[in-house]
Amino acid sequence: MNKNTIRVLVIEDEAFDIRRIRKTLEPFKDRIRIQDVVSNAKDALSAIQTHTGSVDVIIMDYQISGGLMGENLIREIKKVDSTLQIIVITKMTINQTDLYFANQLIESGAYWFGTKYPGDIEDYIYQPTDFILSITNAYDRRQLEIEKNSSQSKLDRNIRNILSRRPLVGDSPVMSQMNQLIEKYAQTNASVLITGESGTGKELVAMNIHYRSPRRTENFITLNCAAIPKDLIESELFGFEKGAFTGAREGKPGLFEQANGGTIFLDEIGEMPRAVQAKLLRVLESGEVDKIGRKKKYKVDVRVIASTNRELERMMERKQFREDLYYRLNILHIRTPALRDHAADIPILIKHFIQRYSSEFSMIAPLITSEAMNLLIHHRWKGNVRQLKNVVQRLILSSSDEIDHETVRTCLGLNSGSDFEEFLNPHFNAQNVMPLRELERDFRRRYLQFVRGVSESDAEAAQKLGLAPPNYHRMCKELGLK
Repeated sequence: MNKNTIRVLVIEDEAFDIRRIRKTLEPFKDRIRIQDVVSNAKDALSAIQTHTGSVDVIIMDYQISGGLMGENLIREIKKVDSTLQIIVITKMTINQTDLYFANQLIESGAYWFGTKYPGDIEDYIYQPTDFILSITNAYDRRQLEIEKNSSQSKLDRNIRNILSRRPLVGDSPVMSQMNQLIEKYAQTNASVLITGESGTGKELVAMNIHYRSPRRTENFITLNCAAIPKDLIESELFGFEKGAFTGAREGKPGLFEQANGGTIFLDEIGEMPRAVQAKLLRVLESGEVDKIGRKKKYKVDVRVIASTNRELERMMERKQFREDLYYRLNILHIRTPALRDHAADIPILIKHFIQRYSSEFSMIAPLITSEAMNLLIHHRWKGNVRQLKNVVQRLILSSSDEIDHETVRTCLGLNSGSDFEEFLNPHFNAQNVMPLRELERDFRRRYLQFVRGVSESDAEAAQKLGLAPPNYHRMCKELGLK
């Protein structure tokens, strides 16, 4: 059988009509082949399910025995294989133009329909030319749908691979809540502002929003506003035309133009110059980009996600950030938690990074001792998940079969006493002055974390601190360490 042979399933319960279908298709047997003939819906569905992919086109009577027929049968067939093309032949269209009936058939999934009659034509289906053309066109349509589905499946696999390579790791309550927000926000087109400390994974959150959204097959464009010279940010975002300024020998599409239909992620939005903030605001309000050197504006459909580790409210007070832009960006808001706020996820993160980077370094994943894990859990991760990730890479490269307590101390720099040095000479941030009570609580928590990190057990840590074990455990619980 030729690979382009059109395989047909006939659903018909009248021998007279089966004979007419066979006679009509006989001259085209080299191209169109009847695979099977069944007389009811049950046998038809069984044949399609049992021999998946063995039929291209279905020719069916509208009214057949067995109860299930017409539009209901068409819908059931489409549930089994949406690419199957269905041609309906029926007595119900004779001598009438029933647009409602035709619409019902098409909406249910039929490709074409025609009449069985006039009855004096005994050898062939009425309108045989249209009948044959509908079969060949239906086959071509199925091939296109199969190709489209294959392309879509490939895109979906690529997207799943992207998300699996950079997952949001953690099952603590704060991470679960953030995942729920991401899933919810992904289904909208509203702007999102992501805030949080450096190293908490703001770009990862933005990427997850995009790749879980209806825009996931379009471009996800990233711009770090702090990494581009301030006088070049405008041309990077909006592009320019040839000859727009001295040295512009060729035109350049801006990032908004490249992201059209997709998402643009503006990292460290607090570093964007005020002049560019005004132009960004116009894009958010009108959807129009003002390209340098171009008189006419052009429309774009881009979702904007922005992030910052700075306090934009304070920047607004100092006139460093536009208030109207802030409210435009902050329609939806996600705050990425600091690692200390979901310390329960540290073991999961460590194991994830060990597996990931051992694979990337072509090394056998080392085991980690409980003492080493305990030290990592109770370390103060000032750089959050980014710092943890870097330390795990260092541990893998510094170990052989096992990551032990001493290796962790070395990789964390604890042997040099650098962590305790911060307690002797603390660094205060003039931009983030906190109430004295919060500072005292923060210091107590950090100091307990430090002592636990240099102790073999909680009992030893309590002894070093001069606390009775019950008081020690109560204090840890109050400070969120247990």
